[in-house]
Amino acid sequence: QVQLVESGGGLVQAGDSLRLSCAASGLTFSNYAMGWFRQAPGKEREFVAALSWSGENTHFADSVKGRFTISRDNSKNTVYLQMNSLQPEDAAVYYCATEVSGIASTAAFYDYWGQGTQVTVSS
Repeated sequence: QVQLVESGGGLVQAGDSLRLSCAASGLTFSNYAMGWFRQAPGKEREFVAALSWSGENTHFADSVKGRFTISRDNSKNTVYLQMNSLQPEDAAVYYCATEVSGIASTAAFYDYWGQGTQVTVSS
């Protein structure tokens, strides 16, 4: 079955960086666009970034533009989210997800989801 496993979360200080990874299995990874979403306590899940299957097209939430980058290694079935200049408002559980048709920012378009990895940012 399809599995997405996120890793790389942790506790950092404001201004620090983290790189999240999402390893996929059970699917033809290169057929899918990949997205990252996050959810903070008491808030709805929100879009963070997405990357086309080829890696050529990206889409970012305004709140992370210029600070976060997204990349993928199709040979490793893995997508990455590099997060720089982290702020307390970036603290959340981060999820990766697959999307077959494009780089949507709406969660409803995504098919498979990981279990999430916690990112905590202290001020």
